[in-house]
Amino acid sequence: MTFSLIARCPRTGQIGAAVTTSSIAVATRVPFCAAGVGAVLTQHRTDPRLGPRGLDLLRGGCTAAETVAALVASTPHAGWRQLAVLDAAGRTAHHHGARVKPERGEAHGPGVVAIGNILASDQVPAAMLAGFLAAPDAPLAERLLLGLEAGEAAGGEHGAVTSASLMVVWREAFPYVDLRIDLSPAPLPALRALWAGYAPLAEGFVQRALAPDDAPVI
Repeated sequence: MTFSLIARCPRTGQIGAAVTTSSIAVATRVPFCAAGVGAVLTQHRTDPRLGPRGLDLLRGGCTAAETVAALVASTPHAGWRQLAVLDAAGRTAHHHGARVKPERGEAHGPGVVAIGNILASDQVPAAMLAGFLAAPDAPLAERLLLGLEAGEAAGGEHGAVTSASLMVVWREAFPYVDLRIDLSPAPLPALRALWAGYAPLAEGFVQRALAPDDAPVI
């Protein structure tokens, strides 16, 4: 029971992912992002090995569609897997295995793809896409969070979600944003509050890494 989206900001080149689910520690298993490379979502009967493998394929020059095809071909359990891939050019692709439980679905837009399984409605991915596209001038992290919130407002998944994550990568090897909520009765409001607290500090944390002599005290 998971719904998620990955996207690229055409203004900044930032790449990110947002995801929520009914089980613990979704951030460690579903979203994989690399700056200047792309992003992979691997969910349903999740195989986290497919995330790094997908990023390696993207680094090697594969498009999003080629990466999905290669991932599906490389796993003997493709029927259980639900995948989405975004490449550095903003192209997207997805895979729903035959054994992925309904409602399942996807929605693609410019530089963004939303997917989900065991959803309350097949309209949840479209709602996530609409929520993301509704704020084109907002920071990518904010747009991703708006997408998750729109998906929940459209019904979300059949069960109650308990964990959520928000990740954005940018100019460095380390994430620009990497926020996680686990075992919460309301993970999306908690993630919203965490983002509100982190957003004004994000640039300062980067500066502490690159120019510590002039970095702010946080």
